[in-house]
Amino acid sequence: MEAQRVSKFLSLVLRHKPDTLGITLNEQGWTDVDILLATLNQRGYRITREQLAYLVETNNKKRFAFSQDERQIRANQGHSVEVDLGYIEKQPPQFLYHGTATRFLELIRAEGLKKMNRHHVHLSADEQTAFTVGSRHGKPIILTIKAGEMAATGYIFYQSENGVWLTDAVPATYIIVENR
Repeated sequence: MEAQRVSKFLSLVLRHKPDTLGITLNEQGWTDVDILLATLNQRGYRITREQLAYLVETNNKKRFAFSQDERQIRANQGHSVEVDLGYIEKQPPQFLYHGTATRFLELIRAEGLKKMNRHHVHLSADEQTAFTVGSRHGKPIILTIKAGEMAATGYIFYQSENGVWLTDAVPATYIIVENR
C-alpha cells in the first residue's frame, strides 16, 4: 500500500466523488468501512483495516475520522458533495490565515475569499500551515484574516476535528495582505 496514493484517492472519494467507487455517504458524510475496504480492494487498492486505521491516525492533515465504533469513516472537511458534518459555532482567535497562490491575489482583493465548490472557506490558525497550503497552488502568499473582527460583526466560524477553521466567506475588508 502506498499511503500517499491511497490517502489522495480517499480524499477524492470521501470528499468529492463517492460514485467513483460506487459507495454512498450518509447525510453526515459517513460510509461503511467494510464496504469501502471491499470496494477499494476490488479496484486494486490493496488495503487492510489495520492499514486504513494507520492511515487515518498518521495523516498529517487529519483528513479522515472513524465513527466511535470504527464501523464508519468520513472526511473531516473539504466536501464538495452535500453533507452536514454537525459543526458547532466557535469563537475564532483574533487572526487566522489563508494560504493561496499570488496569481489569485487580484481577484481576492476585489471579491474576498469565497468557498467556491466547497462548503466553506478554509483558514489556518498558524502561518506555516497557510504557507504549506498556498504552496500547493503556485507561488504562495499568506493572507491574514481579521477573524475576531468578522465574528464581532456576525460572521460565523466553525472548527473541524482536525483544527481547520471554516466560514462561509471572507469579505476583502477583513483581509490583510502583507509582503513577506
